[in-house]
Formats: sequence, structure tokens, C-alpha cells
Amino acid sequence: MGKRSDEQGLIERVSSAVTQWTGSTTAFASAVGVIIVWAILGPVFGYSDTWQLVINTGTTIVTFLMVFLIQRSQNKDALAIHLKLNELVAALEGASNRLIDVEELSEQELSTLQKHFATLANLAGEESDIAQSHSVEEADRRHSVKSKRRYQ
Repeated sequence: MGKRSDEQGLIERVSSAVTQWTGSTTAFASAVGVIIVWAILGPVFGYSDTWQLVINTGTTIVTFLMVFLIQRSQNKDALAIHLKLNELVAALEGASNRLIDVEELSEQELSTLQKHFATLANLAGEESDIAQSHSVEEADRRHSVKSKRRYQ
């Protein structure tokens, strides 16, 4: 596990450094500089197909690599945010623990939860005390009580 772990650590450090650099002003200025140099060299090379191919190939390669760096960065950020939110949900008394790892639920389950939270929003809107809090479970109980009353 040592060599593979070292390689993964190296790849992660390099990709983190590149991600940091590509989001910098220096990187943007460098990219603008490359385009300016390429444009200035247009007349020198007679605006040839090769001149155009250089910029097309270069930008294609950079774009291809950036897609992976951006996705890596987004995955890492999303995971960090999920972990922080899970910690908050787990720590808050009265919060529904069903929301821990909610990102693992199916779209149908997420839709069901979204409907519950829409119900909570409606309950909160009916309250005269804006500090009053409601839970998903309370919304379910109120819905059950109302449903039973309708069918009696």
C-alpha cells in the first residue's frame, strides 16, 4: 500500500496546487498573454492553418484537463459541505437525523423530503411567532390528524 499511497498523495498534491494556481489572477493573465502573443504572431505566419491549429490544439488540451480539475474541486467541496451539514444536523436537538447523508437518497426520496419541507414552510408561514420551529415529524403528525378528521 505504500507506493500506491505515495503516488496518490503526489497526484493529489499536484492537482491541488494546479487547481489553486488555475484559479489565480496570474493564471488568467498568463492565458490572456498567450492569446495576445498568438494573435500578434498571426501576420508573421500568414494566418496559416498551422497557426490556427496551434491555438485550437492548445486550448482543447487545456480545456480537457481543466474539466477533470474542476470536477475534482467540486467533488471535494461538495463532500466537505455535506460533512459540515451532517455535523450540524447531528448536533442540533430536534433536527431530523434522516437528513444525515441525504445526498445518498434517491430522487424520489428527495422529492418526498422536499414536500415535507414545503409543508414546514407553510406551517412556519401560519405562525404568528416567527421564532417558532417545526420538524418534519410534527408536519407528519399534523397531516395525519387532519387526514383522520376529514375521513370521519
